[in-house]
Amino acid sequence: MPLIVSDYTWTQSQSTVYISVPLKGVKTTKVDVLCTDEYLKVSFPPFLFEAFLFQPIDDEKSGAKIGNGVAVFTLQKKREELWEQLIKNIDKDKQRLTREQANLKVQEKAVEKAKAKANRIQQERKYALETMMKLEKEEQDMIQKVKKDECARATAELEVWRETQRKPVEEKENQLKQQESGKHNNKPIFQNPERANTTPAARQLHNSGQKSSKKKPKVLPAPRSAGCIKISFTPRMFPSALRESQVPEEEEWLRKQAEARRAANADLAEINDLSEEERNPEWLKEKGDKFFMAENYQAAINAYNLAIKLNRKFAALFSNRAACHLKLRNCHKAIEDSSQALELLTPAVTANATARLKAHVRRGTAFCELELYVEGLQDFQAALEIDPHNAALKADTDRIRQIVQGTTSCK
Repeated sequence: MPLIVSDYTWTQSQSTVYISVPLKGVKTTKVDVLCTDEYLKVSFPPFLFEAFLFQPIDDEKSGAKIGNGVAVFTLQKKREELWEQLIKNIDKDKQRLTREQANLKVQEKAVEKAKAKANRIQQERKYALETMMKLEKEEQDMIQKVKKDECARATAELEVWRETQRKPVEEKENQLKQQESGKHNNKPIFQNPERANTTPAARQLHNSGQKSSKKKPKVLPAPRSAGCIKISFTPRMFPSALRESQVPEEEEWLRKQAEARRAANADLAEINDLSEEERNPEWLKEKGDKFFMAENYQAAINAYNLAIKLNRKFAALFSNRAACHLKLRNCHKAIEDSSQALELLTPAVTANATARLKAHVRRGTAFCELELYVEGLQDFQAALEIDPHNAALKADTDRIRQIVQGTTSCK
């Protein structure tokens, strides 16, 4: 059953309500917020804050900021007036109905946002596709125009070349005709007396043989001149086509990858400067334990930090660093490290019982230092379940229970 958060604060103006909810050392990534016009819920296991608002708000104009261990909500009122209280008193059935209606509204808004996002992506893809098709059409038209221009130029050059080749041939033919006409005028038709007795058909066959022997050679066209068409391509970091890609998402992904590589290179450079034994998390843990025994808590934290960079699955490193933060009164950091250690110590078995006991006690102590006695009592009770015969632990648990119940002072 979740722990209800009661140590929240709120203020208001005529048009706005401000609510501050402490996150009690829980990471911001594990905070879940649900808000409608009548209901507000903040869930960060094992804690829960919910408010059935006194008057309706405009959830579209409202907002939230989560960080530095606190969640701050800015809620815009639908009517400008001062509220008598933040949470209205309603029965359990009405509360259950309000929760169900809030969940339905959130689901409907999520569906509408998903549809709107899908429509927007569809329109962007359609526009990108149309733009690319238009660009490709313009490029194809330009290529066709260049081809036609080249073809016209080559045809014109071929005609000029044919004309230049035709003139010498015609001049030569004219000269041959003039020579033949001169021979016919100066000499008899039959130089050989034997031909005089030939028939006209024989003479015609003889003349055709002479004409065929004087047939002019074929004229071949000159080779076509070569051309070069330059084609440029859009540079791409991804193998997919630009019209099938989402450029903003890809640029964001590349930026995150570059930041991760820079962080990894920085850690690698720091690790490469270490000696062989300093790269051993076990050796660093022992070093940190020695610093802790010597009450040099900051040096112990530095040793544990380096060991955690080398191995983030070592629960004892987080638990011991929590103890150092507790000594330095860095309670929020002690809670985070203890919670991380408990996550690594799952499942709960006999072999890690001692480590879980220490993590619960350290986190419970940090909660009590922050005067969050209800949360601290939860951790001390969990530790007492692990070791029910521990007299000192039982005494501390009883004292915290009395503070929660108000039967004793917290001093």
